Amino acid sequence: MKLATLDLGGRDGRLALVSRDLARAVLTTGIADTMQQALDEWATLAPALSALSDALNAGTAADSFPFEASKALAPLPRAWQWLDGSAFHAHGELMAKVFGISNPQHDQPLMYQGMSHRFIAPASPVPFPTEADGIDFEGEFAVVTGDVPLGIDAGAARDHIRLVLLINDWSLRVTGRAEMATGFGWVQAKPACSAAPVAVTVDELGDAWADGRIHLNLLVDWNGKRFGAAHGGAMGFCFGQLIAHAARTRDLCAGTIIGSGTVSNPDYREVGSSCIAERRGIEILDDGAARTGFLQFGDRVRMEALKDGQSVFGAIDQQVVKA
Repeated sequence: MKLATLDLGGRDGRLALVSRDLARAVLTTGIADTMQQALDEWATLAPALSALSDALNAGTAADSFPFEASKALAPLPRAWQWLDGSAFHAHGELMAKVFGISNPQHDQPLMYQGMSHRFIAPASPVPFPTEADGIDFEGEFAVVTGDVPLGIDAGAARDHIRLVLLINDWSLRVTGRAEMATGFGWVQAKPACSAAPVAVTVDELGDAWADGRIHLNLLVDWNGKRFGAAHGGAMGFCFGQLIAHAARTRDLCAGTIIGSGTVSNPDYREVGSSCIAERRGIEILDDGAARTGFLQFGDRVRMEALKDGQSVFGAIDQQVVKA
């Protein structure tokens, strides 16, 4: 199934199913009003949602209409939790070299809990207070869980994945350095994330879902120029391991979003990067100094993932603006 939340009133919008080609949609009237309701009652509601999805793709769903991604909210406009991992060893190893620190990433996943009360719609302008904060994008894949019990193992954790998302985890790099130095974690450096308009169940990915990883290239464009096309299959830790790490000492409620961290590949010089910080790190290693600046007001960032030439999640396509 492919699902979206449409901006039809209320803070949580209205849940809709979207066709595989992202051309048409139908409201899930009488089944679930919102994405969170569907996640809370997944075992009960999923069969009816699936049947409506089949009808939509067959062209027989009553009251279907053209899907306009520009009018969609984030699939979960607000979520109970946003837990962001750092699962790509290539990124961690590179940044450890740049900053001259040991890399703890191979022993266990790195993860922080970020802002979750708002996810920005995929076509909305993104406001920031000042360019001096070092505005950066971070392209990530993410999963949305059902209820996850405390202490679950990584294998069983995969069974609790309900949906897959494409996320832009906006970051403020200058602010982040100051916050990291305190040893107390990020707040100001991690504003609201953006999300692509469509959430998909893992079966929609076909062979692009394997070993708890998303085997798709994350295409990142900055002002219309390709910046990166890193492959999501290079995760050092799979999503099952990330969920198990998050649930080691606490249960997770339905609607928890867990991010992969910046998608990164060992051949980053060839495939490009999913964030500016990584590009700057490569420049520091190669040339002794970073040349690429961070985002400026008016810049546009686009992210998308394709399978067989077809957009899987729709695109995040946004302009950076002054708050």
